[in-house]
Amino acid sequence: MFKLEVLVTLKKDVLDPQGKAIEIAAKNINLRNIYSVKQNKYFEVFVDKVPTQNKAKEIASKLSKSLLANEVIEDFKIIKCRKV
Repeated sequence: MFKLEVLVTLKKDVLDPQGKAIEIAAKNINLRNIYSVKQNKYFEVFVDKVPTQNKAKEIASKLSKSLLANEVIEDFKIIKCRKV
Protein backbone atom coordinates (compact mmCIF):
# COMPACT_ATOMS: atom_id res chain seq x y z
CA MET A 1 0.00 0.00 0.00
CA PHE A 2 1.16 3.51 -0.79
CA LYS A 3 0.30 6.75 0.98
CA LEU A 4 0.34 9.83 -1.21
CA GLU A 5 -0.01 13.45 -0.18
CA VAL A 6 -1.65 15.75 -2.72
CA LEU A 7 -1.66 19.54 -2.46
CA VAL A 8 -4.23 21.51 -4.45
CA THR A 9 -3.62 25.24 -4.82
CA LEU A 10 -5.35 28.07 -6.63
CA LYS A 11 -3.61 29.14 -9.82
CA LYS A 12 -1.47 32.25 -9.47
CA ASP A 13 -3.93 34.80 -10.88
CA VAL A 14 -7.09 33.41 -9.25
CA LEU A 15 -8.63 35.48 -6.47
CA ASP A 16 -8.47 33.78 -3.05
CA PRO A 17 -11.33 35.27 -0.99
CA GLN A 18 -10.75 32.99 2.00
CA GLY A 19 -7.06 33.90 2.13
CA LYS A 20 -7.91 37.60 1.81
CA ALA A 21 -10.49 37.33 4.63
CA ILE A 22 -7.85 35.76 6.90
CA GLU A 23 -5.38 38.54 6.04
CA ILE A 24 -7.96 41.17 7.03
CA ALA A 25 -8.92 39.30 10.21
CA ALA A 26 -5.23 39.00 11.17
CA LYS A 27 -4.81 42.76 10.91
CA ASN A 28 -7.96 43.22 13.02
CA ILE A 29 -6.34 41.25 15.86
CA ASN A 30 -3.12 43.25 15.54
CA LEU A 31 -1.10 40.67 13.61
CA ARG A 32 0.27 43.37 11.34
CA ASN A 33 3.25 41.36 10.05
CA ILE A 34 1.03 39.00 8.01
CA TYR A 35 1.72 39.86 4.37
CA SER A 36 -0.29 37.21 2.53
CA VAL A 37 -2.36 34.10 3.24
CA LYS A 38 -3.19 31.46 0.63
CA GLN A 39 -5.81 28.78 1.07
CA ASN A 40 -4.86 25.28 -0.09
CA LYS A 41 -6.38 21.82 0.08
CA TYR A 42 -4.38 18.86 1.37
CA PHE A 43 -5.38 15.26 0.72
CA GLU A 44 -3.98 11.96 1.94
CA VAL A 45 -4.67 9.21 -0.56
CA PHE A 46 -4.06 5.54 0.15
CA VAL A 47 -3.62 3.26 -2.85
CA ASP A 48 -3.62 -0.51 -2.42
CA LYS A 49 -2.73 -3.46 -4.62
CA VAL A 50 -0.44 -1.65 -7.05
CA PRO A 51 3.04 -2.94 -7.83
CA THR A 52 5.04 0.29 -7.99
CA GLN A 53 5.27 3.81 -6.68
CA ASN A 54 4.89 5.13 -10.24
CA LYS A 55 1.57 3.29 -10.64
CA ALA A 56 0.36 4.71 -7.32
CA LYS A 57 1.29 8.22 -8.49
CA GLU A 58 -0.51 7.63 -11.78
CA ILE A 59 -3.69 6.68 -9.90
CA ALA A 60 -3.43 9.68 -7.56
CA SER A 61 -2.86 11.97 -10.54
CA LYS A 62 -5.99 10.64 -12.27
CA LEU A 63 -7.98 11.11 -9.04
CA SER A 64 -6.68 14.67 -8.71
CA LYS A 65 -7.55 15.58 -12.29
CA SER A 66 -11.00 14.02 -12.04
CA LEU A 67 -12.14 14.88 -8.52
CA LEU A 68 -9.74 16.74 -6.24
CA ALA A 69 -8.80 19.76 -8.36
CA ASN A 70 -10.74 22.01 -10.69
CA GLU A 71 -7.98 22.42 -13.28
CA VAL A 72 -9.55 25.61 -14.65
CA ILE A 73 -8.64 27.48 -11.45
CA GLU A 74 -6.45 25.05 -9.47
CA ASP A 75 -3.16 23.21 -9.77
CA PHE A 76 -2.26 20.02 -7.94
CA LYS A 77 1.00 18.45 -6.94
CA ILE A 78 1.80 15.07 -5.43
CA ILE A 79 4.12 16.17 -2.66
CA LYS A 80 4.93 12.79 -1.15
CA CYS A 81 4.51 9.11 -1.98
CA ARG A 82 5.71 6.35 0.29
CA LYS A 83 5.04 2.71 0.96
CA VAL A 84 3.15 2.02 4.19
